[in-house]
Amino acid sequence: MSATPETPRPIPAHFEWEGQRYTHTVPSVEDWEIYKLSEDREAFIKLLEAASEERIIQEHGDNLADLLSKTIFSEQERTKTEPWKVDPPQERGYWKRLAKLLATHSLDEDEPATAEEAAQSILRRIVHRYSEEIVGTFKIPTFRFARRFLTFFFGRLLNAASGRTFTSLFSKKILLEEKLLVRGYVNQVRELSQKGTVVLVPTHFSNLDSILIGYALDQVAGLEAMSFGAGLNLYNTGYTAYFMNRLGAYRVDRRKRNQVYMTTLKMMSKLLIQRGVPSLFFPGGTRSRSGALETKLKLGLLGTAVEAQRARYQAGRDDKVFIVPVILSYPFVLEAQFLIEQHLRREGQDRYIKAKDSFHSLRSILKFVWGVFSKGNEITISLGQPLDVLGNRVEATGKSYALSGRHVSTREYFRDQHGRINEDLQRESEYTRLLANRIVERYHADGIVLASHLVSYAAFAMLERSFPKDDLYALLRLPAEDFYFNEAALIQVVEQLRDQLLVMEREDRAKLSQELREPGRNIIRHGIESIGNYHIDKPLHYDRVGRIVSDNFSLLHYYHNRLSTYRLKSKIRRWPQEMIGDERKE
Repeated sequence: MSATPETPRPIPAHFEWEGQRYTHTVPSVEDWEIYKLSEDREAFIKLLEAASEERIIQEHGDNLADLLSKTIFSEQERTKTEPWKVDPPQERGYWKRLAKLLATHSLDEDEPATAEEAAQSILRRIVHRYSEEIVGTFKIPTFRFARRFLTFFFGRLLNAASGRTFTSLFSKKILLEEKLLVRGYVNQVRELSQKGTVVLVPTHFSNLDSILIGYALDQVAGLEAMSFGAGLNLYNTGYTAYFMNRLGAYRVDRRKRNQVYMTTLKMMSKLLIQRGVPSLFFPGGTRSRSGALETKLKLGLLGTAVEAQRARYQAGRDDKVFIVPVILSYPFVLEAQFLIEQHLRREGQDRYIKAKDSFHSLRSILKFVWGVFSKGNEITISLGQPLDVLGNRVEATGKSYALSGRHVSTREYFRDQHGRINEDLQRESEYTRLLANRIVERYHADGIVLASHLVSYAAFAMLERSFPKDDLYALLRLPAEDFYFNEAALIQVVEQLRDQLLVMEREDRAKLSQELREPGRNIIRHGIESIGNYHIDKPLHYDRVGRIVSDNFSLLHYYHNRLSTYRLKSKIRRWPQEMIGDERKE
């Protein structure tokens, strides 16, 4: 068994571990960029329409009629097969009429025109319709009510959790920053938010992510409210629609995949960032079904930050766009069972039966939050090392530095051979790929590894090692109730993995929570206590005689995956002799 490591963290000085509650960088909501945008909504929509039309004609001008025909057809199919309550009235008739106008080359029912004039007129109508749908509003009274409600909601739950009973609901005050932890390069991000525009790019594990990030950044980190995309399906219900319509979210309809809509959506993001509105989007696109950190990011919205930076330089501006990776560390994830079964069914085809995602139940949300806090758990939000749009490290001064440590000028990357700032979408797509790779690196370097992550990873690694001839699906078909994990063996594996993570931490490739500084036995206890206190079928727990068992190997695999992209198994040098016990043989 290895010795307990020293407690000091040899991590870059800017990474902050001690939590606190910060004052707002911009105290008055009336001065927030998202509010100014809402007040200027009509002018912004016109700008969005013009920019979207220009980009579509630039890319599809030679076959505009064909593009419009495909767009209208896809919309007619959508209104027929996937109608939603939030859709405008008479929408099927609207798209049917546009199809007729395109076919007859008319500006309206009675006025003939050239094919080009008709196509451009129809394009303007479609882009206007999309723009009006996408651009949201921000109402200060609604925001303040939502802030008070969430403060009450989280505060009361934390108070109750402290007393382990609802009778303590209004007892002593528990500070939010003691349970909702904002760590990382917080002060640096706060300073950069005063020098340029911050774009947050979080990992995505749960439907709670947006609420938790938004609330924590406002009430703990003291940053301005962010503009973010919200699924149009959230507007189907009255209460949700009321708040989403007034909290600065822009609407995203995932049913619409046509090029006109996608271009308008991307131009929305670009113009927001170019204007200076702090923004947030999930570059992974959706929740991680496997439980692993994202390694392949979607480049569409990420590329809008690169374009926005170039457009600023073209306009003679020097203010920069700062990309901030955000990594969430939950002790357990509410939707884990549903997500891993979805992932396994997709990867293994018909080997898994569809699970019901019960997250949308208010009761399940309350149970989840209560389960987290009543067991003494914490949710950690880590603000990663800020980057410029090329993936270079950025200091609090706003200056960019390459991996070699050399100071670089971001502006110079956007010049042509004649020294002029110019638009080059192919060049900018390469920059976007570089940026995506650097974000993935910082996800791993700045995401805080919890005891539950490490213990799950070690236990599943032991399961794999014990049945070397079985593939993943054969392992998951094993009857979990018939096996238990040898605790002494688990301690050995956990400590080897922890020691390797400490090496990675010194190299700025990982961050470890404080409990991982303790002996292996304590790490296992911390991990099992946190990971097993929500799920009915527990990934790991102690049985009645004190043995470590799993009720569900699929869930254990999900939590194991949180460290899977660190590739630690090859670093285990000493596998114990007896790792898995089989009750059937005893």
